Amino acid sequence: MNVLKLVYKNLLRHKLRSLLTILGIAVAVLAFGLLRTVVTAWSYGVEASSADRLITRHAVSFIFPLPYSYKSQIEAVPGVTTVSYANWFQGIYKDQSFENFFPRIAVDPETIFKVYSEYSVPDDQLAAFKKQRNACIVGRKLAEQHGFKIGDIINVRGDIYPGDWEFVVAGIYVGNDKSADETQMFFQWDYLNERSRQVAAWATDHVGWYIIRIANMNDAPAVSEAIDAIYLNSAAKTKTETEKAFQQSFVSLSGAIITSLELVSYVIIGIILMVLANTIIMSARERIREYAVLKTLGFTSFHVVGLIAGESLFISMLGGTAGILLAFPVCEGFGAQFPTMFPVFKMAGSTIAMAAAFSILVGVIAAVFPAYRSAKMQIVDGLRQIG
Repeated sequence: MNVLKLVYKNLLRHKLRSLLTILGIAVAVLAFGLLRTVVTAWSYGVEASSADRLITRHAVSFIFPLPYSYKSQIEAVPGVTTVSYANWFQGIYKDQSFENFFPRIAVDPETIFKVYSEYSVPDDQLAAFKKQRNACIVGRKLAEQHGFKIGDIINVRGDIYPGDWEFVVAGIYVGNDKSADETQMFFQWDYLNERSRQVAAWATDHVGWYIIRIANMNDAPAVSEAIDAIYLNSAAKTKTETEKAFQQSFVSLSGAIITSLELVSYVIIGIILMVLANTIIMSARERIREYAVLKTLGFTSFHVVGLIAGESLFISMLGGTAGILLAFPVCEGFGAQFPTMFPVFKMAGSTIAMAAAFSILVGVIAAVFPAYRSAKMQIVDGLRQIG
């Protein structure tokens, strides 16, 4: 108990230095948490992928379309329960600024919300979406960001598909859990296909990719092989893979960026260590004579180590706790600024655990050298020390 009181007294001896050290650790932990959250959010779509969903795309590249006629053939494959399809539209909403970018995808209104059961749309809104050719359904976050309401008209200038396009908001979908992407706009593929006959004949009766729901996720390899075997000798060969593998292929394109962010996040831990180690070494050096006096009074080397390690751990844990608490609102604000890039942006439990563990570990490592030196110190040498 006496050692704990001394640790507390030592901490308050140089209030400004202790405060600045705690603040430095807090900022570093905050930066670590933010960077790690960016890394996890970047690949969140991979983790949120459904095990019983497959994606069929062109074997050469995702940018090449597939014939619409493939749909009925894929539906006949054993193990397949539902087949839907989608097509990337892109286009320009208002201007080309990042804040006005969001996924605009042409889909099959009859099946899209069957294969993506994690999205919910009120029955009346879904019925209106199916009834009106140029209707669209937007995600809740997207609607909140741009103020979209039922009945609003969204004007988009086409680029891949030239011309001016008008979409009427018929509904707003919400995710059944926090991992669902609520930043997309879905509109009828038939509307795109009809206009493509005039503005992009090459895309007529073609889709971007097929989304396939299977009865048993364990049959994914067999079903994928069966689908691809059908088109092995066709002009448009296919590649069918799990949704997780499909999402991973996109994430891998940014592998260098993700690796760099991970590396920087670990470098930050080294910075925390140096900041804290410098403070503890300075404190221990200033108190060498005091430790010698304590040993003279009967305190053991174990008590001296406890004083140094206790102060180091107290500072590191206090700074780490402050950094973790600050990371929550900062991550929330960061995610709100980039909702379309990071549809799901929240600090994962693993990130919190790593930040806490590193804070404790840094506190221990920073105290090793000064604690060892003070424990081995001879009383006479300590009393002879000046400054």
